[in-house]
Formats: sequence, structure tokens, C-alpha cells
Amino acid sequence: MLPPESHLATHHIRAAELHAEAADHRLAAEAVRHRDLRARLGWTLVEMGLRLATPRPALNP
Repeated sequence: MLPPESHLATHHIRAAELHAEAADHRLAAEAVRHRDLRARLGWTLVEMGLRLATPRPALNP
């Protein structure tokens, strides 16, 4: 039978691995949020540019 300290050491190692995975996940989720915001802003700017570049029909009084 293994001494109790070996189980505790295994627990600490696994806990450290889980903390590292959680940190990686948080960083990846943050990058996705920034990319989504960047894409929405980009498409909004494209839409505004197209509206400015499109000639408006002349008004007939």
C-alpha cells in the first residue's frame, strides 16, 4: 500500500494541471471575445464606408 503522502502529492500535481488548463481556457475565451468585438467593429466600419461611397439619388423638387 502506498503511503498517504503519495496520494497527496498526486492530488497537488493534478490540481496544478487543472489550474493551468483553466487559465488557458480563460485566455482563449478572452481572445474570442476580443475577436468578435473586432469583427463587429470592422463590419460596421465597412457598412458606414459603403453608405458614404454610394451616391444618393437626386431629389426632384
